[in-house]
Formats: sequence, structure tokens, C-alpha cells
Amino acid sequence: MTLVLALLAGPLVAPGYAHAVLVRSTPSHRAVLGQPPERVDLWFNERLEPAYSTVTIWNETGRQVDERDAAVAPDDPRRLSVSVATREAGQYTVKYRVLSVDGHVVDSRFTFTVKGQRP
Repeated sequence: MTLVLALLAGPLVAPGYAHAVLVRSTPSHRAVLGQPPERVDLWFNERLEPAYSTVTIWNETGRQVDERDAAVAPDDPRRLSVSVATREAGQYTVKYRVLSVDGHVVDSRFTFTVKGQRP
């Protein structure tokens, strides 16, 4: 009887161990662009808690270059985005920290490059 209960409970417990996983982004990780994007958009496999989810963009010198308007989309609780404040060429790091509705925090980063003449 105990084995039967454990087997039945297994699938019920497993989803609690899931985390929000980044499934895609625009621009994508390691993308090389001809011009800077207006926004960076991140899509996750789970709904995010808007009050505890953020994304920032940093240039090569460590200066934050986003508009500081990060938000979870009201029409898609799995999408987080922020406006890009710079129009300069260079490599950029996108840092994000999200809390999914299951209560797990994910903290990660990725880069993209904007080609062109440097100022």
C-alpha cells in the first residue's frame, strides 16, 4: 500500500521542483545585430511574479544602459522585457532575476553584440 501511495504522489510532488526556464529571447544569446534593439524580451516556461522579476542591460564598461522600465507583460505573464537606452555598438550583458509562481528564483545572464562604428 505504501508503494502505491508513493507512486501516486510522485507526479504530484515533481512539479514543485521546477524552475522558470528561459525558453527564448529577443535578441537571442550571442546574437550579433546591425543596430541596437529597442527592447529586450525574455520568455519563460512558467508565469512570473511581476513584483519580484527584473531584467537589466549592461555595457562593456559596467554601466547600466536600459530605461529601468523592466516589466512582466500584462497580456503574457511569461514575458519579461525592458527598453534599451543606448544606440552604441558593443557587447551587452542582459542580467535577469525572476521569481516564478512556484516560488523559485532564477538568476542568470546572457550577451549580445551590436556591430557598427563605435562613437
